[in-house]
Amino acid sequence: MTTGLRMLAAAIGWFAVGLQYWLVVTGDIGPDPVNRTINFFSYFTILTNIIAALAMTVPLVAPGSILGRFFNAPSIRTAIATYIIVVGVVYHLVLRDLWDPQGWQWIADMSLHYVTPVLFALDWLLFVPKRSVPWATAMHALAYPIAYMGWTLWHGSWSGFYPYPFVDVSQIGLDKTLQNAAGMTVAFLVLCLVLIAVGRLLGLLQPSARPTAA
Repeated sequence: MTTGLRMLAAAIGWFAVGLQYWLVVTGDIGPDPVNRTINFFSYFTILTNIIAALAMTVPLVAPGSILGRFFNAPSIRTAIATYIIVVGVVYHLVLRDLWDPQGWQWIADMSLHYVTPVLFALDWLLFVPKRSVPWATAMHALAYPIAYMGWTLWHGSWSGFYPYPFVDVSQIGLDKTLQNAAGMTVAFLVLCLVLIAVGRLLGLLQPSARPTAA
């Protein structure tokens, strides 16, 4: 069952990212294809969906490889679950009313923001041995969103492109952007701690399961 779910999630994930890229690059609005590509990979949603797709794919095709073991580690999968859940929640609460996707764009949109987050969270809940994930994972997990924010501010400062309204320095100013970034960082930290706590609680409810080191 684990393999089936991960194969499905991987297929949907890669399809959604590929479809969204095709829609962006072949569209008639925005900069040239090179800059559209750079902007495309400047979305947290896209980068996180790629990471989630890799986490579903690599352990299946190369479980003994360095990357296979990396993506199969409970601590790594817990961190990725945090990122992809944030993608879905922020989109649903903050971004979904800002536009009205149609056709293929609606399919890509639903897959990236709803289907992949749900499938990854389900995989984490059902199949990842979570009882030994260390609390420090929550701090380590902040490296990715902090690095992403650094890239967003640097890239936006010379390109003028900011992927989300709550980090758009040109519209809301640097101070408000940094406040939003701090709030998001706290949200990542709290959610990851909650997931770790849930994993440990589930481990206590299954005393016969053998602990797995992160």
